[in-house]
Amino acid sequence: MDARWAAKGEDLFWNGYKVHISETCHPTPGENGENGENIVPPNLITNVATTDATVPDNQMTEKIHQMLAARGLLPAEHYLDSGYPSAEILVSARKRFDIALVTPVLLDHSSQARAAAGYDRSAFTIDWDAEQVICPQGQASSSWSPCTQRETAAIVVKFGGEVCRPCPVRSLCTSAKKGGRQLTIRARPLQQALDQARVDQTSKEWQDKYKLRAGVEGTMRQAVAVTGVRRARYRGLAKVHLEHVFSAVALNLIRLDAWWNGHPLDRTRTGHLARLELAELALAA
Repeated sequence: MDARWAAKGEDLFWNGYKVHISETCHPTPGENGENGENIVPPNLITNVATTDATVPDNQMTEKIHQMLAARGLLPAEHYLDSGYPSAEILVSARKRFDIALVTPVLLDHSSQARAAAGYDRSAFTIDWDAEQVICPQGQASSSWSPCTQRETAAIVVKFGGEVCRPCPVRSLCTSAKKGGRQLTIRARPLQQALDQARVDQTSKEWQDKYKLRAGVEGTMRQAVAVTGVRRARYRGLAKVHLEHVFSAVALNLIRLDAWWNGHPLDRTRTGHLARLELAELALAA
């Protein structure tokens, strides 16, 4: 058997598999119909990947891109959950597949960033060519040391104690009793991609764009409700994957049938209370 035990959060445990679903999304309505109404094409599932439950999501991102590329279905923009990206994936997706990933990335976890006070990484300017970092007070770092941390290439940058100790804003920058501020950054293309992604995801434009991804959550709910995808009917990864593919085909046929017959599925999410209210209004009418 290929099933494995896995956990998500503090109260979700299961023995089995994971399914990764990719689908199209349409930010704007399609062409007008015969009666002038807007016809929105249905979102269709374009790829299904199945793993055992222990495989991290970010290990599947590039494999999913490879699967989409093999069928000529690579998107220009790929909207992903926060579990799928990393700095390396942001760069490789653009370089290898010419895909822009629209996805939340991990934020700066320094004490300054967590407290939203003082000088976090974004307050420092990196001079890559000179291999120096300039602090918000205009002081240059004293050392630039490439290293490997947790099997990942990194650069440790240090500021001299003689510069940091007399600094009038030292308390906003470091709590070190000896020496000065220290920063750990990634290699140039990775750090630049990560910094840009962190800036982008704070904008309203990015947040409005990312709302498109909400559609796939509806797809997962539909897959559970209609095809029972949450329960594997067979043993073994190959058979479970085939089951997932059949489920995706069924959902696509349901959506196409509704669209071809002029009954497009509701693309909005309506809560239980709202549905009851709509039912009462319909009865009153």
